[in-house]
Amino acid sequence: MINVNCDLWEYPADWRAITTNGSINSKGLAVMGRGCALEAKKRFPGLQGSLAYNLKLGGNHIFMFPEYKIITFPVKHQWFEKADINLITRSAEELRSNWEDPWIIAMPRPGCGNGGLSWADVRPVIVDILPDNVTILSL
Repeated sequence: MINVNCDLWEYPADWRAITTNGSINSKGLAVMGRGCALEAKKRFPGLQGSLAYNLKLGGNHIFMFPEYKIITFPVKHQWFEKADINLITRSAEELRSNWEDPWIIAMPRPGCGNGGLSWADVRPVIVDILPDNVTILSL
């Protein structure tokens, strides 16, 4: 795992992992209202519906969307909750099991923005799980 101070959308990566939650709104779309999830929703209008479909079928897990080069990385169960360190750990394990060499994956500090957790608490939990080619970005 590498730490870099850079914008998620500008970093040269094969994939971008965005932090998400397991909520679906009344229109049947995934709740992507803040942070990098909101940015991804604006960049890729079909992503919100595709994520909702996957959440309904598979639950709140990581999902890969090759057409957007996006990986969703759940940090919350519901959009309004604080990030869950156990969910972040599970998401990191799922990302590692789906990783393929030589992918370069960029992602924000999971759970540390709108999730309300500190990087000092999250980093030690995921540092040994995430592969070396994952770059954690901070602004």
